[in-house]
Amino acid sequence: MPAIDRRRFMTVAGATGLSLLHPFSARAASGQVHLRLMETTDLHVHVYPYDYYADRPSDTVGLARTAAHVAAIRAEATNALLFDNGDFLQGNPMGDYIAYERGMREGDMHPVITAMNALGFDASTLGNHEFNYGLDFLMTSLAGAEFPIVSANVVKDAGAGPRDDTTLVPPYVILDREVTDGAGATHPIRIGVIGFVPPQIMSWDRQHLDGRVTTRDIVAAARAWVPQMREEGADIILALSHSGIGSPRHEEGMENASVPLARVDGIDALMTGHSHLVFPSPDYEGFADVDLAAGTIAGKPAVMGGFWGSHLGVVDLMLERDAGAWRVVTTEVATRPIYERAEDRSVTPTVESVEPVLASVRDVHEATLAYVRRAVGKTAAPLHSYFALVADDPSVQIVSNAQTWYIRQMLEGTQHAGLPILSAAAPFKAGGRGGPDYYTDVPAGDVAIKNVADLYLYPNTVRAVRITGAQVREWLERAAGMFNRIEPGATDATLLNPDFPSYNFDVIDGVSYRIDLSQPARYDADGAVAHPDAHRIVDLTRDGVPIDPDAEFIVATNNYRAGGGGEFPGATPETTVFEAPDTNRDAIVRYIVEQGTVTPSADGNWRFAPMPGTTVLFDTGPDAARYIEDVEGVEIEETGLVTETGFARMRIRL
Repeated sequence: MPAIDRRRFMTVAGATGLSLLHPFSARAASGQVHLRLMETTDLHVHVYPYDYYADRPSDTVGLARTAAHVAAIRAEATNALLFDNGDFLQGNPMGDYIAYERGMREGDMHPVITAMNALGFDASTLGNHEFNYGLDFLMTSLAGAEFPIVSANVVKDAGAGPRDDTTLVPPYVILDREVTDGAGATHPIRIGVIGFVPPQIMSWDRQHLDGRVTTRDIVAAARAWVPQMREEGADIILALSHSGIGSPRHEEGMENASVPLARVDGIDALMTGHSHLVFPSPDYEGFADVDLAAGTIAGKPAVMGGFWGSHLGVVDLMLERDAGAWRVVTTEVATRPIYERAEDRSVTPTVESVEPVLASVRDVHEATLAYVRRAVGKTAAPLHSYFALVADDPSVQIVSNAQTWYIRQMLEGTQHAGLPILSAAAPFKAGGRGGPDYYTDVPAGDVAIKNVADLYLYPNTVRAVRITGAQVREWLERAAGMFNRIEPGATDATLLNPDFPSYNFDVIDGVSYRIDLSQPARYDADGAVAHPDAHRIVDLTRDGVPIDPDAEFIVATNNYRAGGGGEFPGATPETTVFEAPDTNRDAIVRYIVEQGTVTPSADGNWRFAPMPGTTVLFDTGPDAARYIEDVEGVEIEETGLVTETGFARMRIRL
């Protein structure tokens, strides 16, 4: 679809009632130019304000919503350009529908490219997820773009240095534009745009890229290409850094290189992304070489516009002529959210969708709805979480199976291949504050993509840690805080600790163990050792053999846990050996698609240690009664009691 007429676009957007954004605080004088640069990043195919997993509209996502901010800025700013910072091609069911269902043949248009054309982007760079479906898919998709797409560090044929490389796409582009100064006079300006992607794509998508492309270090590529851009007449240079804001210390091949990149001479401004965060924001409080008040990284104006269209990033540059060249005088940085979230977590949209952007991909949106509602596989057993906190559970089992399957592929050919792979997964929908209906319940038979949202609620990404057998035991001890201490011989004691979140009740698959409830919890609520002599985890074995405390294991988990979430022993950034580009949800979908029919019945690898003459009570959803007979490893019976909040109370004989 050709780009829409921007005057028409602004008229339609203005009809939403969106108020114009505040103007740049400094007014351009004669000979000065106010240049406004806008950024989207990590769109991940989110064009419509729609959650395809939950199969309902969403006010927190969508380029069609971000487009309203773009329209307002174009209406108020004489000189404005729009850029995308990468990760636009993959990341939601619309992207999967195109890749796995419809396909991309020569001449086909990818819907996110269609929407970006409609909005009128000036340039974009590649993100790491652009490579997830392979190079042929990528290049066919990019062919429909009506704007240049650049990346300086993805190389088809490497030369002696970066400037001798043949890059996959152009390393940079110089945009020839006319700008209007404060007195109304127009001037030519040449805006150089260069892009970068994490070199880790060679690991994350090794199966697609090995032998076809290679990568350069981000900073090394910038140091080579930026001077050439100046030589070719670029007046100002914008770096599209699909790389996070990490350490200020440059290391060869670093993933999050935006701080050392900002130090490269000749770069005037940065647009960052990859981390799915907002800059400036408190997320980056205390980061070295970062000035939140000024919105700068190493003194250069920089922005990160959230993810999935949640924010529009805006960098304002005041330029003036100096000895025939443009130079940056002052800068301002801001982000514009598409929604606000109240203290009670309710969401209020700040803008409405722009119809021409919606219309550009409406047919694909409708096809995607049909896709997510259609079965992608089958399950031979029900997937439910009614008993996930008291017994090995099918809804947790399928997550573990998928994580193990995924990590085994990702670690092939690495130094970690051959180590035993375990998988840590926790139940997310397990009643609690969510109420008696807050459980996964997918019957045996067809599994649709939207059902995966019930299995895995959060957009976590897959990670793997390398730890010892002793750390595996301590990890499980931390998870066993889910239970109250039970006195032997007690009658109908309360089993579950209501202050322990279900998402911290990790079950580790690949080992077998029992939980001794007569022992106090070894760890307190904050993850500190509270009872050093207590050991709830007993009979910890693998393949029937006791775990060697010094043996090493790979544990598949998620970025929350591997980043230290929940304070689990062994789960730290220091032990992380693989950071996947894919979400755990994506891994589950792919696993189901490949398997065809999954058999997620729990394997009973954990259970409570026997306590003769002891009974405990726990609450679950009323529909749990349908599955009591299927639960193995624990004796459960109905009490006939229903709590005031609607939970069914059940009894376990230990």
